[in-house]
Amino acid sequence: MILFPAIDLKDGQCVRLKLGDMDQATVYNPDPAAQAKAFEDQGFEWLHVVDLDGAFAGESRNGFAIDAILKATRNPVQLGGGIRTLEHIDAWLSRGLARVILGTVAVRDPALVMEACRKFPGQIAVGIDAKGGKVAVEGWAEASELGIIELARKFEGAGVAAIIYTDIDRDGILAGINWASTLELADSVSIPVIASGGLASMDDIRRMLEPDAARLEGAISGRALYDGRIDPAEALALIRSAKGANA
Repeated sequence: MILFPAIDLKDGQCVRLKLGDMDQATVYNPDPAAQAKAFEDQGFEWLHVVDLDGAFAGESRNGFAIDAILKATRNPVQLGGGIRTLEHIDAWLSRGLARVILGTVAVRDPALVMEACRKFPGQIAVGIDAKGGKVAVEGWAEASELGIIELARKFEGAGVAAIIYTDIDRDGILAGINWASTLELADSVSIPVIASGGLASMDDIRRMLEPDAARLEGAISGRALYDGRIDPAEALALIRSAKGANA
């Protein structure tokens, strides 16, 4: 079980949105590289990064900040937002990313995702962002008619490393993970699922360590870490303790 701290990038700064609304952005750190190093120093072993401007623009827009993050931390980094072509994927992986997250293109062009999995084994994740139970695309600005599980099942057997599932209706408002929907998705596919959107407190950390959540790869935390609602040392100690008990 991995707790992924999140850095969301807007205009080169580390921000958090409320309900996916770019007009409701709170700046938490103007130096994303320093934030990445701080997360590493706190004991986190992965980093989740989203290029918010890129997600809306359909192409990477915070490359300078992402390069600085990659130089600042030794932790593996997964990146999503505006990555839409094989050339983009290749370019980012060659710059040192551990894996890229494909969202909009997973809806628009599933064949590209499958080809990427063949070319870059173990380095392709799919981001499924849902609003009202339907998959959203273009930086959450547009709704599709696709259901969450319907989309996820398109990639069974393709070699997708993980599915990052975000409930937009809970994102950034500290409402708690949508465990019912997340676990239903995890039960429906063999691809590892990472929970995202709404992780609010140490109660959510304890919930993700319950036996029925053991099939998840982990969860992503943003605002709750920045606001101090989750203590990194306490959360990581709980996770290590759970791993030891299950070893």
